[in-house]
Amino acid sequence: MRPTLAIGIALTGLVAALGLVSLAWTPWPVDAVSVADRLQPPGADHWLGTDHLGRDTLSLIMGGAWNAMIVATAAVGIGLLAGVPLGLLAAARRGWVDEAVGRLVDLTFAFPAVLSAILITALTHPGAINAIVAIGIFNIAVFARVTRGAALPVYGREFVRAAFALGRSRFQVALRHVLPNAASPLIVQATVQFAVAILAEAALSYLGLGTRPPQPSWGRMLLDAQTFLFTDPIQAVWPGLAIAIAVLGLNLLGDGVRDLLDPRLRALPVG
Repeated sequence: MRPTLAIGIALTGLVAALGLVSLAWTPWPVDAVSVADRLQPPGADHWLGTDHLGRDTLSLIMGGAWNAMIVATAAVGIGLLAGVPLGLLAAARRGWVDEAVGRLVDLTFAFPAVLSAILITALTHPGAINAIVAIGIFNIAVFARVTRGAALPVYGREFVRAAFALGRSRFQVALRHVLPNAASPLIVQATVQFAVAILAEAALSYLGLGTRPPQPSWGRMLLDAQTFLFTDPIQAVWPGLAIAIAVLGLNLLGDGVRDLLDPRLRALPVG
C-alpha cells in the first residue's frame, strides 16, 4: 500500500471514529454549560480544555466531527445522484442536450456554495439543511462535468458500439457499460468533494449560515474562539486542527485511490 493511501485512511478513519463514538459517548455532554469552568486549560477533567461557556472542547470536537460527516455525506450524495445522470445524458445525447447541460453547469459554477447558502438563507433561515442544499447544488455541477468527461471516451469504444448494435437501449448501455468504466474518476472526485464539503460547512457555520446551536460545529467553534484569539488562542487551535486533519486525510485518500485505480500510475515505482 502506498504511504499516501495509508496516511489518508488513517486520518480519515480517525475523524470518522471520533464522529461515530460521539453518538454513544463524549467526555461531557456537548451542551453542558458551566460558566465557572470557562476557558480552562487542558487538564485531567477536560483533556482539551473548555470554551468561553465552560463546555468541554473535546466533546465539541467529537460532536462537530459527526455533524461535518453528515453534512458532507448528504451534500456529496446529492451531487452524485443528480450530477452523474446529467453527465451521462450529456455524453450520450451530445448536440443541444450536451450544450444545455454544459450551460447549466457553467451557471451553477457562478454561484459557489457560500453564495448559494446566502441566497437560500435570505429566502428561508440559517440551518444545516440549507448548507446541505447549497453545497449539494454546487456538487451537482462538479459531478456532471466529471461524468461527462469520463463517459465521452467510453462511448467511442468498440464494446459500447457492439452493445448498441445488439439492440441495447441507451439506459442499459449507460448503466451496464459506460458507468462502470467511468467510475474511477468519480470515486476520486467524491473523496475530494467530501473534503470540500467539510470546508464549506465550516465556512458557512463560521458565517452563521450553517449548523445552529446547540448542535456542535467546527466552524462555529472558530467563530466563538476569535473573540479570545489574543488571550486564549488555543481555543482556535483545536477546531482548526480538526478541519485540517479531516481535509488533509480526505485529499491524501483521494490521491491514494487515484494511484490505486489508475493502471498508468500503478505501474510507477513508489518513491
